[in-house]
Amino acid sequence: MAKRGSKKFRTEFRKNRSTRVRDSDLTRQFAKDELNHDKLASAERLSGKGDLTRKRTIHGATEGDDGELQIDFDPAECLQGRVLRVRGLNSEVEVESGQIYQCATRRLLKTLSTDQRHVVAAGDRVWIRPADNHEGIIESIEARYGILCRASKGRQHVIVANVDQLLIVASAAEPYLKPNLIDRYLITAEKAGITPIICINKVDLIEPADLQPLVGVYGQMGYQVILLSATQGIGVERLRAVVRNRASVLSGQSGVGKSTILNAIEPGLNLRVGHVSETTDKGRHTTTTASLVPLAAGGHVVDTPGIRQFQLWDVIPEEVAGFFRDVRPFITGCRFPDCSHTHEEGCGVKGAVADGFLDVRRYESYCQIHAGDLV
Repeated sequence: MAKRGSKKFRTEFRKNRSTRVRDSDLTRQFAKDELNHDKLASAERLSGKGDLTRKRTIHGATEGDDGELQIDFDPAECLQGRVLRVRGLNSEVEVESGQIYQCATRRLLKTLSTDQRHVVAAGDRVWIRPADNHEGIIESIEARYGILCRASKGRQHVIVANVDQLLIVASAAEPYLKPNLIDRYLITAEKAGITPIICINKVDLIEPADLQPLVGVYGQMGYQVILLSATQGIGVERLRAVVRNRASVLSGQSGVGKSTILNAIEPGLNLRVGHVSETTDKGRHTTTTASLVPLAAGGHVVDTPGIRQFQLWDVIPEEVAGFFRDVRPFITGCRFPDCSHTHEEGCGVKGAVADGFLDVRRYESYCQIHAGDLV
């Protein structure tokens, strides 16, 4: 709910929500001799407070503690719920009674100019105004925590909100393991304050001993690593204990077996699964939208669509080293305070790599992310 007190909030609207003062057909009017040239200068007003500006004052709204817009509403006429999934313009919201409502989003929320690709995401806590036939309108979105997001065409794509832990799902084979993608997820988890857990699926397809160097590096940094084979039942009980009574999200590239893992830890879900292409070694999308799945033992897990690229959101190159747990201890040994740890002389991080104190692959992953390369 919004704070009591001031009922006005100055904010920006999206470009397509503003009307233009200047006519778009001036040339046509001129050709028809319908334009009065003497009155043109006095008729047109290009003021910063006119219709060409996207700044608007919203009455009945205040600035929340997190700096975001908090729209005032009447709690007596609304119900509090949680977004299970977003399908196009509609969201499925489960209220406290267990009833599910198909909800549209209030136009004002969609009109605000933000960096977000979508206003509502799976896991959001919202207030809805119920209507007939189990339909409703999302009136307000509560402040978020534990946000898993990525950059998409210069905007923030919130995959899921309000989670405690991130299950980074990779596969030992089919498709092949991408450690750099795991590193990107770890940075996002560190930034968002989410507990990351690395889950390597399909270990039955390789010799498990081949994974020990990689597992050992992550384990030494304090990350929990679970080796899985959802089809063979390996590691399923351990993962089931990890997600019990927690708000978790599964994320990873297509074909790593996220839906298969969910079917294993929660019998009866019968989520649709797919197969990996033999020609491209890439998975095919079977999950098309992030969906919140309640667990019988308590808590819930959000199943997300597979990704091909994971571009970090709101992380500048100078911040990357601070999110690498194994790189941080050696930063103080650098000769220059603004060292990028890529080419400078007297770099403590490069020295740690040369002396064998820092894993070479992790350092190469750092350099790739620092340079802004995509996976």
